[in-house]
Amino acid sequence: MAYTAENWPITAALLQFPGVDATGQHINDADASAWIEVFQEVKDAGFSNADLTDSWVRPGDLSAARLKEFKAAAEHAGIGIPVISAIRRSVIDESKWEDNLAYSHRTIDAAAALGCEVVSFGLHQALTAEQQKQLWFWTVQGHTDPVDDKATWNKAVSRLRELGKHAAESGILLSLEMYEDTYLGTADSSVQLVQDIDLANVGLNPDLGNLVRLHRPIEDWREMVAKTLPYSNYWHVKNYIRDENVARGSYVTMPAPMESGLISYREAFKVALSVGYQGIICTEHYGGDGLSVTASNQAYLRSQVLPKTDGYVLGASQVAQGRQEPAPASSLSAV
Repeated sequence: MAYTAENWPITAALLQFPGVDATGQHINDADASAWIEVFQEVKDAGFSNADLTDSWVRPGDLSAARLKEFKAAAEHAGIGIPVISAIRRSVIDESKWEDNLAYSHRTIDAAAALGCEVVSFGLHQALTAEQQKQLWFWTVQGHTDPVDDKATWNKAVSRLRELGKHAAESGILLSLEMYEDTYLGTADSSVQLVQDIDLANVGLNPDLGNLVRLHRPIEDWREMVAKTLPYSNYWHVKNYIRDENVARGSYVTMPAPMESGLISYREAFKVALSVGYQGIICTEHYGGDGLSVTASNQAYLRSQVLPKTDGYVLGASQVAQGRQEPAPASSLSAV
């Protein structure tokens, strides 16, 4: 039975919550009451579910006993935790890939212990020192995966396939987050990576905002939607105001509520629904009161974008001939 606006699972990203408290203690080592406080804020903002963004708590580094405490903290606040998003742990980082691969495996084990349905990984690496100095880190160049390097590409395929097989053993979907200048940095490359991995439980997380926000020429977002959504099994959604003056080589972007930015999510979801997308959605936002903006993003999706009656598809069109069947979506049935 297809999801509707009323029951589609939407999570809040936890980007706004720091991984270190005022005393310098990592939140992994905090008392469970600190976790409950965050989950309660998410609940009070109107969410029933959270994406466990690991810039906050790192579930893969919690002991079995602490994982039980963590799960109990979410249950105490009445928040579902169906997804972990592990970021900046590229399995092809030349100097850290072994540690990152081991961490990724631990994250999958933690997801299974917590009852999660999806784990989202990417190939983006740690912010550079120069990026950390900026108001918006994406305004300066970060790490770039080597272009036309078959050996490195094959390493990405084999290591992500290894993680995909591990996830499948626990009944978990593995989703690959699109991010600039990585092998998940264009629509074509992202689709090719999923095709090369060739596992039913591995799909894309088409985080188009990561690409739209760049201060340089970009792919048309409509083309990215058309190419990637048939392969997608989870979706980080956020938006940016974008201005271009091509003659002067000037490109400016700023975070915006979903309804106000360059991407028309009304149109994007028409395509998503037409190709059978039924995955969990995560609302994100950078800057300001990010939690409140993500809450307004959820309200926008439920009131303006998602289908109001079971089985109703906005702007139904057919999957383009020759495309792979959509990656399997989550089975989560409650908001």
